[in-house]
Amino acid sequence: MDAVDGQEPRWLSDDELDAWLSYVASSTLLEAALDRQLQRDAGMPHAYYQILAMLSEVPGRSLRMSDLAAITQSSQSRLSHAVSRLECNGWVLREPCPGDRRSTLARLTDAGFEALAAAAPGHVSTVRHHLFDRLSCDQVRQLREICNTMLQGLAADPEQAKRPGPRR
Repeated sequence: MDAVDGQEPRWLSDDELDAWLSYVASSTLLEAALDRQLQRDAGMPHAYYQILAMLSEVPGRSLRMSDLAAITQSSQSRLSHAVSRLECNGWVLREPCPGDRRSTLARLTDAGFEALAAAAPGHVSTVRHHLFDRLSCDQVRQLREICNTMLQGLAADPEQAKRPGPRR
């Protein structure tokens, strides 16, 4: 294979290749397991759960659609489609943004919060079973550091890599 920039490619070492293949397989399988559990138990895909969860974590349970797209790492069009489906369920409302006629807010409704609250125990149990119950405290810390480093490198805007923190 020829490099695009004319430079010799930096091929992955055996250790890097093994880590990469393990990462791809585990992240793909974890995402599929989370999606299956949420579809089965709550009737929603994982992407919808993430939208509801992110809205539940911010003051007023509302965000600009553009900010919600950035936080959920979704395109504007994909998010718009998902929010339309969530609106049909009565879980999210779109509202004009006060002071900015060009922006729209997505607001989590009480029914949406109830749907999220009902789905959360099964979701957390699945996350624990497939991820955290298998890791030591030190591995959890390492995973957090690795993922935060990856997010900083992947986000075009470092502010996009920041997610709302858990409520205290």
